[in-house]
Amino acid sequence: MLLRQLEYLVALARERHFARAAAACYVSQPSLSAAIRRLEHELDVPIVRRGRRYEGLTPEGQMVLEWAHRMLAEQEALRQRLSALRGGLTGTLRLAVVPTAVPVVSLLTTPFCDRHPRAGVTLESLSSAEIRRGLAEFGLDAAMTYLDDGALRHVRRFPLYEERYVLLTPVDGPLGDRDAARWSQAAVLPLCLLSPRMRNRRIIDGCFAADGATAAPAIESDSVAGLYAHLPGGRWSSVISHAWLHMFGVPDGMRVVPLEGPAHGPRVGLVVARSEPQSVLAEALLTVAREAGLRDALDELLRTYLHPDSR
Repeated sequence: MLLRQLEYLVALARERHFARAAAACYVSQPSLSAAIRRLEHELDVPIVRRGRRYEGLTPEGQMVLEWAHRMLAEQEALRQRLSALRGGLTGTLRLAVVPTAVPVVSLLTTPFCDRHPRAGVTLESLSSAEIRRGLAEFGLDAAMTYLDDGALRHVRRFPLYEERYVLLTPVDGPLGDRDAARWSQAAVLPLCLLSPRMRNRRIIDGCFAADGATAAPAIESDSVAGLYAHLPGGRWSSVISHAWLHMFGVPDGMRVVPLEGPAHGPRVGLVVARSEPQSVLAEALLTVAREAGLRDALDELLRTYLHPDSR
């Protein structure tokens, strides 16, 4: 049994299509199919359900796939540890981030690359469900996500910051001169919010509901960048996480107004799989995170926007 055969199997399970899996592995489809057939012969079990097209894995195939993920992860962990012994980490840190944390991820990745110049980072913006799957299948080294996700199991958690929600509104709008505003007052503004499928929006909807209000935004976006693209011009308001101020700041003609309600939202942090082998790159990222002080940095940033005269 060759590790390359296991790589082909993992690609096939991921792509669910022989031709796409072959393209992902830079081999021909006949070569990939033949390698998996040899793996079936060597293990003496059927791995792939075959029909006119790919129909999934057999129960035996699912077991082989689990071991394939583990064995390939062990191979990568060995490479990382050997590179560390040779004088510095090499390889690529595979990091996933929930979309609402993307604006602050550079506060970790930049010092990580500064400390480990021979290593790189691949960054993916993924949903919580995709992050859970990626960690379970050893497709990710670490993830930046909501720590109170009840379905997130068998992971080590490292808190980074708590989301704080504020109103971003035009200075000449109905609430632009307020020192604070109620959620129910914000609900009647012309709003641009994230999509209801996103965790951040569901949390915000809960805050509106707690103040007896329901938000009916005219514009909904599946990305923070899409939301911010609508804010300049003085027409729209939005409820944002304070972490977004790090990347996007406050558009001209707008100001940040505190919302009366919960002082803190859910915790965002780093997670890594609680299993062996441990990713050396993930451990190096955790070391950087412990020293980065994201919570204090973001809270201080929020204070500068809430009290601009003190800058």
